[in-house]
Amino acid sequence: MKRILLIALPLFALDQLTKALVVHQMDIGDARPVIANFFELVHVINTGAAFGSFKDGNLFFIALSLLVIGMLAFYYKRGAFPGRGPQTGLALFLAGILGNLTDRLIHGHVVDFLSFDLHVPFADPWPAFNVADSCICVAAVIFVVHSLFEKKEAEVAKRPDSSPS
Repeated sequence: MKRILLIALPLFALDQLTKALVVHQMDIGDARPVIANFFELVHVINTGAAFGSFKDGNLFFIALSLLVIGMLAFYYKRGAFPGRGPQTGLALFLAGILGNLTDRLIHGHVVDFLSFDLHVPFADPWPAFNVADSCICVAAVIFVVHSLFEKKEAEVAKRPDSSPS
């Protein structure tokens, strides 16, 4: 648990600090270029989920976040996240959920502020996001990669030993 908190709490704090700076320094809808035609800081509100889907679902996402946190705690106590990879993924996932949940409870919406223009179809610009969203995405990648390697390790362990005894 200590490892999870050592990762999750600083990321949660970074998420909340960066959002507070945006809320206090920028009006909603403002944009400040950082790298011309590629990256800008914006102040966008999101009442839905990823890519602005499910708009005005704030209460639903508050309930969903609380349910997911409860499920993660339940499974963690039963050993569902053994090892560094899964625990790092869990810490990032918790930081992200808690960051966006805090926004929903305090502001009534999630504050997004990182905007990239990738100059590719359907991502021109990429929808704005925040530190919490990044944590959730990286956690998902960690879980997927770990599950692929875990599956291979299980397959190798199931193979009969072909060496003579």
